[in-house]
Formats: sequence, structure tokens, C-alpha cells
Amino acid sequence: MEKIAIHEIPGFSFGQVQDLAGGTGCTVVLCPAGAVTGVDVRGGSPGTRDTDALDPLCNREVVHSVVLTGGSAFGLDAAGGVMKKLEEEGVGRDVMVTVVPNVCAAVLFDLKFGDKNARPDQAMGYAACEKALEGGPFQEGNFGAGTGCTVGKIRGPQFAMKGGVGACAFRQGDLMVGAVVACNAMGDVLEQGEIIAGSRNEENTGFAGSEDWLIANGRWQKDIFSGKFVGENTVIGCVVTNAALNKNQANKLAAVAQNGIARAVRPANATFDGDAMFAMCHGTVPADPDAVGSMAARAVEEAIVRSVKLAESLHGKPALRDLPFGKKGI
Repeated sequence: MEKIAIHEIPGFSFGQVQDLAGGTGCTVVLCPAGAVTGVDVRGGSPGTRDTDALDPLCNREVVHSVVLTGGSAFGLDAAGGVMKKLEEEGVGRDVMVTVVPNVCAAVLFDLKFGDKNARPDQAMGYAACEKALEGGPFQEGNFGAGTGCTVGKIRGPQFAMKGGVGACAFRQGDLMVGAVVACNAMGDVLEQGEIIAGSRNEENTGFAGSEDWLIANGRWQKDIFSGKFVGENTVIGCVVTNAALNKNQANKLAAVAQNGIARAVRPANATFDGDAMFAMCHGTVPADPDAVGSMAARAVEEAIVRSVKLAESLHGKPALRDLPFGKKGI
């Protein structure tokens, strides 16, 4: 298995727009020909758009775009801009009087980063879709939905670090599988079992260990009952592949891809997380679904690691590259 750039997977393109001053942005994954798509939502506080149609019992055959966006629920507006641009391009379901693009979306909470009034809107989604139609390499770190991402917030924002968006893709023979992930975790990011980003200790000499701290303190439950907590979490992403999978298999692929989150983020899928993973399948390559799933989970895991390694310090949140400790290097 060899590593490839995610834009090498045929049929897919990617566009991102960010507001660095506002601290938010959106990422568009585009498949104009339509991709068989599944979704798996495991966070306890999701923000999504048009995911019910991806149930195998529903008649939605393909999806033309998946939008990953900041702005909490406000950011779902960005999907409308993607729809507008795709309609102008003639991409979508032909309903005789126009075309209706199938656009799904998931959001993360970044309202406490930068300017709370800066949210992805239709104009930003439209611009990101334009960039996707132009094609080009995928940019990682403080781009798109990764702009407002932070990690390690479980012990308070003063100990948090900058997160971001990352991508990773693999090829095995003719089969290609990749993932784009925006990491806004409340806890830590791990690489091969070692914490590389997350909640820093008081001395800023290392990491506090978010999962152990949660188990010992149970802060989240206390805040639930006090009513003082508003979530700032979520890992959202999209797997893309040229494997010829059906809708049932695409939904299973999205579920298996979530294993990459479990490997790289601790804790994951918590009460106030909106963790969600899409899987878009466009191609004719016959493949064992379990093999595709294994590649996808590995791609998600590495995309998360890359998201924090390539992030840059912003709005007072230090990035891994600027800390005196931690595992660096791609």
C-alpha cells in the first residue's frame, strides 16, 4: 500500500474558504457525477444536514457534495451556497424545471474562537464550491473547516491548542481510499498511542491527559447538571474512494472509518461531540468492503494527526509546531 495525495482519487475535488480574522471556514468535497454515500453519526450533539436520505431504506441514490463547516448550526447555511453554485453548473437531480444538487453537511462548534459573529454562510459555501470546481491540491492546517478548530479544551480554554483540517489517502493496486477530517476535539490527539496535542499541563511542559482527567473528575457531568457548559467539540470528516460499493456498504464504510477517530482522539464520541463521518464512493474498482474500511480507518487516523501537525497558532491558541515539547514532523 502506497500513500498518495487525496486529489489523485478520480471523480473528486476539494475546495476550502476560510476567514482567519473571524476564525472559521468551510470545506467542500465535490463529486459532480454523484457518489454513493453513507454516513455514521456517533457524537451526542450532532449538527447535520440531509443525512436521513442516506439511510439505505431511502431512495437517495447519489450525493454530489459533502460540506464540512464551522459555525455550529449557523454554518449549515454554507450548504445552500454549494447548492446554488452546483445548480448554476447543471449538477444535480434533473426535476425537469431545474436540477437539485444533493448536498449533505456536518458542522463543528467554533463560536468561541475568533469572532462569534463570523459564521460560514451561503457566500462562503458558494466560493468554496467554486474552488472545488477549479480543482487543485488539498491544503491542510488552518484552512476550511479547520480554521476554528482547537483541541484539548476539557480542562478549560487556557490549556487548549490549535487544531485544524487534515487529509490522507492510500492506494492498493487500483483501489484508492482517502479521508478529509476537521479535528475540533475536546480532548487529546494521539499518534501511535502517544499524545501529540491536547490539554497542556499548568507548567506548559507536557500534556495533562484528557481522558484520565475526565475519568477522575467527571467535569462534564457536573456541568450538564449546572447548565453552565456549552460544547466546543466535534470531529467531522469524509472518506472518498473509487471502490464500487452499494449504499449499505457505504454506510458500513462510514461506520468503520470512525475507528480512525477512536484511534487518534481520546475521549471520542462524547455527550457534547458532534462526531460524524461520511463515505463517498465513486468508481468501478471491485473491492472487499472490509479492506476498504481498513484503509479508510487508517486514512482518518493519519488525517487527524496531520491536522494538528500542520496547524498554525492563531487567536492565542498555540500550535504543536510552536510548543517546546511534543512530537512534530510529518
